[in-house]
Amino acid sequence: MVLEISHLKVCYDDVLAVSDVSLRVDAGKIVALVGGNGNGKSTTLRAIAGLNAAAAGSITFNGEAIHCMPAHQRVPLGLSLVPEGRRLFPRLTVQRNLELGAFTRSDRHEVANSVEQMLALFPILRERATQSAGTLSGGEQQMLAIARGLMARPKLLMLDEPSWGIAPKFVTKVLDVIQQVNATGVSVLLVEQNLQKALNIAHYGYVIQTGRIVMEGAGQTLLHDERIRKAYMGL
Repeated sequence: MVLEISHLKVCYDDVLAVSDVSLRVDAGKIVALVGGNGNGKSTTLRAIAGLNAAAAGSITFNGEAIHCMPAHQRVPLGLSLVPEGRRLFPRLTVQRNLELGAFTRSDRHEVANSVEQMLALFPILRERATQSAGTLSGGEQQMLAIARGLMARPKLLMLDEPSWGIAPKFVTKVLDVIQQVNATGVSVLLVEQNLQKALNIAHYGYVIQTGRIVMEGAGQTLLHDERIRKAYMGL
């Protein structure tokens, strides 16, 4: 097991954003956290990354309690978050954005090798390597954001709404890339509004509603659950 969250509670000022989230990510698996807007998906990811403080509960990563650890200490442990909206450096080149993804690493020769690996995994980025990130299409920017997240050599890659703001033809490509990344041994925690696509590639899934987990199960099991199909897919 890579990650275990137990009874997580997160507040913004005095507003309860996450009231009771317990989930786990096993090594080498894709786990989806799905649900509607405003139900605590992104807040949960940010709490795991250390960007939101946990008001209660625990977060354990590779057997180590990290819920009291500052964010900058979590990245070297093997946690990497690709945030919603990508948050690239738009005026810097694609290659420079990739290099900044390895800011916690000191092995410069290996960093250069990692850049080359990312350009091989994402051929479109090789074509755009000297372009400013802000000139890329939405789908290309998402590819860059994922590649930058991988530059930290994470054990767990967390993706917040990777299909957000990109053309439908790129959504399938992004999800294919997530599966390719997972096939290399990287565990994935995927937050996604597109419930059908997320559960279709997930080994396991959790449904969050009003800040608490209300359903869980194998991805395909949830995908074909009549309650899920009626509530979230309109079927």
